Amino acid sequence: MGVELASSDGLWPIEESLAELQLLAETAGYEVLGTLSQKLKTPNPAHYLGKGKLEQLLSLQCDLGFGVVIFDDELSPGQQRRLEETLKVRVLDRTALILEIFAQRARTREGRIQVELAQYQYMLPRLTRQWTHLERQMGDIGARGGPGETQLEVDRRKVRERIEDLRRELEAVRRHRALYRHQRQREGIPVVSLVGYTNAGKSTLLNALTGAGVLAEDRLFATLDPLTRRIVLPTGREALISDTVGFIHKLPTTLVAAFRATLEELESADLLVHVIDVTHPSGWEQSQAVEKVLAELHVADKPVVTVLNKIDHLLSADPYDREGHMRAGGEPPLAELEELRLGYPNAVLVSAQRGWGLAELLSTIDRVLGQAMVSLKVRLPYRASHLVHLFHQRGTVTSERYTADGTLIEGCIPPQLASQFRGYAVR
Repeated sequence: MGVELASSDGLWPIEESLAELQLLAETAGYEVLGTLSQKLKTPNPAHYLGKGKLEQLLSLQCDLGFGVVIFDDELSPGQQRRLEETLKVRVLDRTALILEIFAQRARTREGRIQVELAQYQYMLPRLTRQWTHLERQMGDIGARGGPGETQLEVDRRKVRERIEDLRRELEAVRRHRALYRHQRQREGIPVVSLVGYTNAGKSTLLNALTGAGVLAEDRLFATLDPLTRRIVLPTGREALISDTVGFIHKLPTTLVAAFRATLEELESADLLVHVIDVTHPSGWEQSQAVEKVLAELHVADKPVVTVLNKIDHLLSADPYDREGHMRAGGEPPLAELEELRLGYPNAVLVSAQRGWGLAELLSTIDRVLGQAMVSLKVRLPYRASHLVHLFHQRGTVTSERYTADGTLIEGCIPPQLASQFRGYAVR
């Protein structure tokens, strides 16, 4: 069930939003019997829907006998309670549905903590729905403090205590991640984070680049738990590439808050690789939804490489040669895709599933990361052979010569390592 508001920006037509909601419902294991929508200036404060549409929904209940109604927007606790009382079925909103999927998919301890925290935060203002039978018991007395109210207050207190416990656990996770990030920075290993709309192909791309063996399915939120792997770039430098939870239109704020520990990885990333499904009819709108979340996380100003993924659905043959260069000519869709990538920063045409375009992608990642490198010419004494090794491992060497006083190296080094070499700099 969806409502199209007069104040809508028009980026997401109600039909497309409901089609995505249906995919979410099927991902959670529901069988969808139908969809219904309504245009309103503002949502009805009591039932979210207008009176006529609510009556239509009641009529459909008689015809179809459905057991759940899922709303495309977040309902207030009062709206959810009154809808269930009127329809006599379970009522979910988009937030509750996504939480249900996350609870099914989280595998690591960190993922489960984050999902449980979001669930309790969502549940807390809605606890009154669980105790209507006790409220009825004390309704004729006219006094407060009966068993219903006592049980409800006890339950609220337990939920608040559990929320605080989970926050403390997450804080420990954040501290551990911070130490790990600090160690990475000291080593000067650049970090590349994959971001994108859910089901855009991030996990498939991570598998193609690293052989990580991550579950990759054609479904929403197939993987939730972050994973980091090492890759070797064309210049021989190493980098860490990590997957993140997929974004989605109308991403609930409770989820953004709960997954803060995971999403903080984006803050330390040196480069974002934005994966876009070019075959999706709402691909551009999906990319805008991702950019909106990145702006909310204050990481939108980071360097970006754009992956226009799933081109194998549009082309019958690999448009790249063995060296990874784009072939001349090609099918008409190739020209259209070439034009499309002009609208995105550092865009690369890729089929993660077939391995097309991976060489150009790695070269582009290498080039963009190299733009932040510091140029240095140093003479490293032979007693500092570890710095020679570090320069080769983390930097790019353009010339190297052995002299009586040490090894003379010219090249580029990550900025976080530059301080270790400046004492040996030469004109």
